[in-house]
Amino acid sequence: MMRFYEYYDVVIVGTGAAGLYCALNFPKRYKVLLLTKQKADECDSFLAQGGICMQHGEADYRSFFEDTMRAGHYENDAATVDLMIRSSNSIIRDLVRRGVRFSRDENGALRFTREGALSRARILFHEDITEALRCENIELRENTVMLDFFADAAACGGVVAMGPDGAVRAISAGAVVLACGGIGGLYKNSTNYPHITGDAIAMALRHGVACRHLDYIQIHPTTLFSRKKGRRFLISESVRGEGALLLDKNGNRFTNELQPRDVVSAAIRAQMEKD
Repeated sequence: MMRFYEYYDVVIVGTGAAGLYCALNFPKRYKVLLLTKQKADECDSFLAQGGICMQHGEADYRSFFEDTMRAGHYENDAATVDLMIRSSNSIIRDLVRRGVRFSRDENGALRFTREGALSRARILFHEDITEALRCENIELRENTVMLDFFADAAACGGVVAMGPDGAVRAISAGAVVLACGGIGGLYKNSTNYPHITGDAIAMALRHGVACRHLDYIQIHPTTLFSRKKGRRFLISESVRGEGALLLDKNGNRFTNELQPRDVVSAAIRAQMEKD
């Protein structure tokens, strides 16, 4: 029989963009707990230097939809793509209202940049670091590892976590959100932090939770080369979006830098084998 030490309305595992924005959208009467393995900013979202896509009005919908589907080789869930595009404006307005300072031009208009697979510039970006509001109903615990979650046939009832003191605690919750899907740390060479190892995915599979497209792993095309061990420095896709070119050892351009990421990654790999 498991003993509950604490209770929260919601436990969110992961402090990237998904976890933080989820926490901010719960009613203030909800007691929310955020858990993260290391520091809150040591996550994939913090390393994503590019930004966030936003639709340029209704006239941009068809082009945005096609760009996204083409980048996913038309295997995307069309309903999910539609939801992402149509909700982008309201989410940006909400983030601005909450205090996120996106880069703007001299006239105060939002400044956009371009990334791969986009037919036009749709990426909003922040001038320095990402911000999140400090809410009294949200508690953050860093250096806390989720060891497992517990559930019956109807719902997930909480998590078992180990804090920095090494103590293992059962935390009961009305709902559990797993916002920690990264697996980049499993690779020898990665731009991800080494502690991002897909634990929650393994737990979900063990508990029979439905998972989708686990064979789809995004490989970022450009990093700073190093022979040293450890995480590689990510060179943002927005660098290519602003005009940077990929050249072979002879200084010749060998691919279109703004194709979908998997296409550019494959082209770089092929060129590395030649060079």
